[in-house]
Amino acid sequence: MGDLLFFFTIISGVSFLIYGGLCIVSDHMKTEFERYGLTRFRRLVGALEFLGGGGLLVGLFLPGLLIFSAFGLALLMALGIGVRLRVKDRWIEIVPAAVLGFINAAIVGMAW
Repeated sequence: MGDLLFFFTIISGVSFLIYGGLCIVSDHMKTEFERYGLTRFRRLVGALEFLGGGGLLVGLFLPGLLIFSAFGLALLMALGIGVRLRVKDRWIEIVPAAVLGFINAAIVGMAW
C-alpha cells in the first residue's frame, strides 16, 4: 500500500468516524438537517458516515472493504454537495464535502 493511499485512508476514516458520530448526537447537525429538509435521514447519514469511516480503517487490511467504503463515502459526499447546492449554501460550506468526496474517489482509484 502506498503512503498516499494510507494517509488518505487514515484521514478520511478518522474524519468520518467523528462526523458520523456528531451527525447522530449533535444538536447543531439536527438543526442543519432540518434546514436541509432531511430531518428523517440524519441518523441514517450519521450511521453511514460512521460505518464508512470504520470500513476505511478496517479496509487497510481488507482491500475489498476499502474500495466499497471509499466508493460509498464518495457517493454520500456527492449527494451532500447536491443538498448544499439546493439550499444555496456558500461555497466555503461546500468545500469539506468536496474535499472528502475527492479523497474517497482517489482512494477508490488508488486501491482498485
